[in-house]
Amino acid sequence: MNTARDLALVALGLPPDRPVEQGDLSLALAGAEAVDLLESGALTLDGDRMVPGPRVATGDRLLDQAFASLLRREPYETVEDWLWRRGSALAAAYADDLERAGLSGHPRGDGLRRRFTRTVSADSPERRRAEERRASGDPLLAALTAVLRIGGTPSDARESPDGDAVNTVLAAVGDAVTELEAVRLRRGVEGGAFDNIWRG
Repeated sequence: MNTARDLALVALGLPPDRPVEQGDLSLALAGAEAVDLLESGALTLDGDRMVPGPRVATGDRLLDQAFASLLRREPYETVEDWLWRRGSALAAAYADDLERAGLSGHPRGDGLRRRFTRTVSADSPERRRAEERRASGDPLLAALTAVLRIGGTPSDARESPDGDAVNTVLAAVGDAVTELEAVRLRRGVEGGAFDNIWRG
């Protein structure tokens, strides 16, 4: 199960008038990759520190990259630090990867913002499986889409042997997205004040 790819496909399938902020999506994708690595046994958490495990063949290029990028020296990296480092431009990387695989495309003449927010998913078995997983109320996908405000309320419970670790990752994703939104709001206010000085 590749949660990161499913999340990318769900976001790609949104109508153009409901775009997801690229930074928010990048953070959520990094969190999804961390959960996928946890569930494959390639990663464990020591508190909020990410401890790499044995290499596991995932069959997914981006997930393999995620594993290869884990820091392998103590005190290891916190989940929060991982989200910000790994999440840098990750939405665009998934958009490119899905397009290369023939799972997505983009409309013509959509300008510079078409990279992810205006990309449309091709009808494919992968897309249908991702949508079926979302529709089934999968707790992990529900939690991630809720953080991105494209889903309902996430389930409080995770049926997973790594439940505590998964919840640690999900909480960090929520905190990071909230922090990024606060930065955007602050910049918007500062930009508005700057514009008012010039107009006045």
